[in-house]
Amino acid sequence: MTEVPELTSKDSVIVSTSMFGVGMNIVDDSDDRTGKVFDLKSGWNYAPYPSRLSLGKYWRSGLGLEGIASYNHYKKGKIVGGSPLPEGKNYWALDARLSYDLRKLIGDNGWFDPYVGVGLGVNTAVGQTRATYNAIFGSRFWFSDRWGIDINTTGKWTMNPDLTDHIQHAAGVVYRFNYEKDLSKKGEKKLAEIEYIQKENERIKDSVFKALKAKEEAYKRAQEEARQKEAERLEQERKAKEAAREKERQDIQNQLEALEPIYYNFDRSFLTQTSRKTLEGLMAIFKAHPGLVLEVGANTDSRGSDAYNMKLSERRLQSVLDYLEDEGIPSDQLVGKAYGETNLVNECDDNTPCSEAKHRLNRRADFKIVSF
Repeated sequence: MTEVPELTSKDSVIVSTSMFGVGMNIVDDSDDRTGKVFDLKSGWNYAPYPSRLSLGKYWRSGLGLEGIASYNHYKKGKIVGGSPLPEGKNYWALDARLSYDLRKLIGDNGWFDPYVGVGLGVNTAVGQTRATYNAIFGSRFWFSDRWGIDINTTGKWTMNPDLTDHIQHAAGVVYRFNYEKDLSKKGEKKLAEIEYIQKENERIKDSVFKALKAKEEAYKRAQEEARQKEAERLEQERKAKEAAREKERQDIQNQLEALEPIYYNFDRSFLTQTSRKTLEGLMAIFKAHPGLVLEVGANTDSRGSDAYNMKLSERRLQSVLDYLEDEGIPSDQLVGKAYGETNLVNECDDNTPCSEAKHRLNRRADFKIVSF
């Protein structure tokens, strides 16, 4: 198959952008009609530091709109309006211009960016304020997508025939931001070539693919069958483990239910001799199941206030926990809950008279499996 070339940044151009520029300017305000446009000594005025700012927006059509502010200084003795200047004067200008990118006509080589434009402006110099019609020619030279140099010349014709015309030259650094890029004409040709090569390569690959497709599908079927068998095996193992866990849980539950219940005497929290035998049996269950965690719940009957019964159940709970921990059962295998009179096993609440035998059933400690 043919190697496919790649599009690079050189294959695309900026088609719309915002641009900011800073530089210096030279003003020829001599009103010299003899053609001495390069009379640097007596006709050109400039400031030896950045004296020009510009900000503009440029569109895909090639049109651009730009605002420019500039400052200059006429030195004493310079020719201004045809006569030597008796003293130094400042020059200020604000200009707006509409430009057209000539690359739309001559083609884009990436770095050379000539343009022409027209505009309007206003400036003050030697005590005069002039509104002008402007014509511009210049070019930008780009070092990268963002940075370049802008060199241009602007002819400024006054709207007042009693005032003089002048020329302003400028050079500075420009920076592009918020730009959009499209393929250049060379890039479009390269893209067409890439698409053709890709299509040919796909045609070649299709013929190979058809030969391999049956083998690949058979391999996929075998893989799928193997995955299904493995999934079935894992599911069987899971069910077997789940059944074993459930059997173990049921065995523990049966052992807990086989123990003699722990009952407390009325208004007492100490363990009876019978209760201690029950706890000895409980310790045997703990030893048989090292990972077992049980909830110990302590309860009271309904006689007495709720607050008192809650405190009483806490003491009963503590009597069980202390016994088990003293016998070596780790505290992290015991979860204590004091229920007071909130967990009655029969109807013997505050409003129901009951026998002592029925009240006794509520004065108990019971055990629930938390985990194992």
